[in-house]
Amino acid sequence: MASPPPPKILIIGASIAGPTLATFLLLSALPAAQKPHIALLERSPTLRTAGQNIDIRPLGLPIVRKLGLERKIRAATTGEKGVQLVDAANTVWAQVQVDKGGRGPTSDIEVLRGHLAEILIERLRGVSEEVQKEGGKGVEFLFGDYVEEMEQDDEKVHVRFAESREWRQYDLVVGADGLQSRTRRMLWGADGESERVRPLGMYAAFFSMPKGETDTLWRRWFHAPGRRGIMLRPDQQRGRTTALVSVVTADDQRFKEVAARGHQKEQKELMEQCFRGVGWESERVLKEMMATDDFYYDMVGQVKMEQWSKGRVTLLGDAGYCASPLSGMGTTLAMNGAYNLAGELTRFPDDYKTAFAEYEKHMRPLVGHAQKLVPGVPHIVHPETAWGVWILNAVSGFLVWTRIVTLLFMFKGPPNDAAPMEDYGFKQLPELEV
Repeated sequence: MASPPPPKILIIGASIAGPTLATFLLLSALPAAQKPHIALLERSPTLRTAGQNIDIRPLGLPIVRKLGLERKIRAATTGEKGVQLVDAANTVWAQVQVDKGGRGPTSDIEVLRGHLAEILIERLRGVSEEVQKEGGKGVEFLFGDYVEEMEQDDEKVHVRFAESREWRQYDLVVGADGLQSRTRRMLWGADGESERVRPLGMYAAFFSMPKGETDTLWRRWFHAPGRRGIMLRPDQQRGRTTALVSVVTADDQRFKEVAARGHQKEQKELMEQCFRGVGWESERVLKEMMATDDFYYDMVGQVKMEQWSKGRVTLLGDAGYCASPLSGMGTTLAMNGAYNLAGELTRFPDDYKTAFAEYEKHMRPLVGHAQKLVPGVPHIVHPETAWGVWILNAVSGFLVWTRIVTLLFMFKGPPNDAAPMEDYGFKQLPELEV
């Protein structure tokens, strides 16, 4: 009796979670011909190599090592030494160094999202080619398209691609398409997005710019009255500086509206208007923001859902359980989620319902820990008045000087041991050459 054909799986999103999931699905002990036929779909016509600084916490390191990527990723780090709180005169009020234990604001593995995505795709292509040489299907890379329609029945998920206009059938679909997940809106309904996506009242713009004379390997964080902040961080790999310009507001609906409309020119103009004349290095930052072509703007929020799957479709990473950049756990959640989802699909190849349920069971504790932000964040670190900014800087300096800040990060920093790592029998990959 002939064995059934391998499952066809569509993964939507080629940033961090999607490529990690695809790679682990191909690392099972199954013969190559029985491994899934994977399609990796990315709306951008090419791999997005830009993006903000992200970090990998200790909980993500075993996964990185399993993929043979630790040396490659460490060689691609930004070189950030830690964070400094500075005032308009660039005086440092508080300074916290890199924490190799993963509890502080700067992890010892800080890398640009685009660089990490490139490394993960490189690893995936190599694994896919090996599977194909052994008679398997491997991965089909679909760039420059997106799903416009999605329907499912008891047997398949039927999707229509927007650009090719082609209908295809898959056994399973995984939405790894971020905070503003189109997959989530299509399957769970746009009307419920206001309940699933929980805004934190913060709006932020990310971009890169030429390195200036005052830029060092320290992250510099400047606060201005009106709950505004500018953060400049090193990008040692490209010899540039990355910027995060953020504002916390619950009343000004313009920030929410421009995020929803998605027009970059409009977003830049609003942020330029908001930060004009705030002091420090704002003039330089705003000038470079208006000129940059790797600008990204969005609301800062969390995604909270009672269930991450519906039928043959499940969500992965920020699409299903975004903890926000404020948690410092987004990348670690994405990689752990990918590992556990791949493991459960390998463990229950003929029972996707059980696989999805077990995936959620493993991930819920970690997600719950990551989404518990320090009370008052982000408002408490974005003061409304000049007096409030002075208090923030002075108190931060006192906490660092007394080393109380170390205790605070121990109890309130990103979790390191919220979920044990299951052994799914995945193949150990050799370290990728640097």
